[in-house]
Amino acid sequence: MMAPGKFHAVLATLLFGLARGSQAADPGFYFPPNAPSWEQASPEQAGFIPKKLETALAYAGSNKSSGVVMLWKGRIVAEKYWELTRAEGASPRYLNGIRGKDDQGRVIEDVASVQKSITATLVGIAQERKLVKIDNPASDYLGKGWSEAPREQEAKITVRHLLSMTSGLNAKLQFAAAAGTRWQYNSTAYSRSRDCVAQASGMPANAFTKEWLTGRIGMNDSSWRQRPGATRDLQQNQLGFATTARDLARFGLLILAKGRWDNQVIFGDRDYLEEMLSPSQKLNPAYGYLWWLNGQEFVLRGRRRVAGPTIPNAPKDLVAANGALERKCWIVPSLDLVVTRLGDQPADRGFDNQFWKLLVDARK
Repeated sequence: MMAPGKFHAVLATLLFGLARGSQAADPGFYFPPNAPSWEQASPEQAGFIPKKLETALAYAGSNKSSGVVMLWKGRIVAEKYWELTRAEGASPRYLNGIRGKDDQGRVIEDVASVQKSITATLVGIAQERKLVKIDNPASDYLGKGWSEAPREQEAKITVRHLLSMTSGLNAKLQFAAAAGTRWQYNSTAYSRSRDCVAQASGMPANAFTKEWLTGRIGMNDSSWRQRPGATRDLQQNQLGFATTARDLARFGLLILAKGRWDNQVIFGDRDYLEEMLSPSQKLNPAYGYLWWLNGQEFVLRGRRRVAGPTIPNAPKDLVAANGALERKCWIVPSLDLVVTRLGDQPADRGFDNQFWKLLVDARK
């Protein structure tokens, strides 16, 4: 394994190896300690053909990925990094989202709308702690007048509507439709769900996120960061969640393990967890609570209805935290897999589908 942190024009660290000691053919779940060490599994153990898996990773690298981490039952099956620079064609949008590097030299990135899925989890934890009820009006936590909608319409918008993108508000928080009657991807409205948690807990976002989530599962390089140039007119963009491919994989593992981390219960509301990863409404069945769901009958792309799953070549039970520039945290329960991808906008417009085709083809 190449020493981490030694970046050249293209840094590639590929971790393929046998798990520590003699493993059974199907070991139980593993949860990495709060340290750089992380147990590994061979591609064969995870059901992959090594050369074909390398082909899938090479494809990711050729499409402006900065990092890909693949876990099987919590163990690292593959991990690879590439350095993206302005000289090599990295976009200003990508470069402006870099928030430094971790102690191993891996880039920390603002992962854009991946933060929505993290927020949904935090709302669930807040409800479990009896601080928030998602069927309560958002105004119970934000106060009256938090939107630009008429007060009688605002009062009908619940936290659940914010999580399911059915608030009925437009991007300026103005009334567009009755709550629950229209699905519209709306970053401005969704972000108020995080504000509900802040108001109910009496803590800023970084405080409750660290205490309830990131600090408990070793996401040491993850935090909410102020976005440069954010203004009051773009309140949803004032905070961005910055993380690494490894830290994001920890989050995915927590969700795969249904809220458990080794012997600890981080998120114990199984009903909410199931709802979060199931269709949250009938208008767009491919959307849960701020998570994207594969394998549904159709998906809304804006207001356009597209038949079939979001990623046709991926397993039907895949769920995804999606962010701009194709930042991803994919979870596939049927295969015990978590895959994270950070980086810039891929050259291939069908990147997701082709990457998963290569991963599925790499299965034994």
